[in-house]
Amino acid sequence: MLKIGVPSKGRLMEKTFDWFGARGVTLRLSGAEREYSGAVDGVEGVELVLLSAGEIPRELAAGRIHLGVTGSDLVRDKLADWDRQVAEWAALGFGHADLIIAVPAAWIDVDTLDDLDAAAAAFRAAHGHRLRIATKYHRLVRDFLTEQGVADYALVDSQGATEGTVKNLTAEAIADITSTGETLRANHLKILSDGLIHRSQATLFAARQADWGKAERAALGTLAARLGLAVPAL
Repeated sequence: MLKIGVPSKGRLMEKTFDWFGARGVTLRLSGAEREYSGAVDGVEGVELVLLSAGEIPRELAAGRIHLGVTGSDLVRDKLADWDRQVAEWAALGFGHADLIIAVPAAWIDVDTLDDLDAAAAAFRAAHGHRLRIATKYHRLVRDFLTEQGVADYALVDSQGATEGTVKNLTAEAIADITSTGETLRANHLKILSDGLIHRSQATLFAARQADWGKAERAALGTLAARLGLAVPAL
């Protein structure tokens, strides 16, 4: 049985259901709302698994689901060498958000990553510890800043509202996702001009390490034809 994981609630679930439904594949809840069980109509041999968007990368990497819909940012952040573990099958055109670096708007001399690098060095010299950047996306942010040559910083984990960490004095800058920038402006933050880390959107992924037996490959081929996609290279 081919298993496809989709977000279990909210707009991501609704939009995913709409995307498949527009292509003749109906995803539906099969039990009570809180049972997190579902069904697939229109393609034989496919089972729907409802998970949180954050769980889907892990389940794909473990091969416990064959396909999964989640944010491209989550896959890249949670999975090392993500493209060796999953194949990016189709961008779905919704769930858009940018992962960015933002600093206090009052930092009038800090507009680029080079400025941030200089500010971080000055901050450490003045305060005796590294400039803190609050984020939930440690792998993506660390890799990006390393590529850009920014070194004198410390990532601090943010499990709540990341935009509020600067105001609350638990960080000096942030790296977070934004759609409109309104929350950043409300918290007196500005995006660095070259601080875009990743443009994320909901994406359909295929697990390379899942059990792709004859039945699963047959179901994948039928599903691909119905969706109007080429079968992913696994």
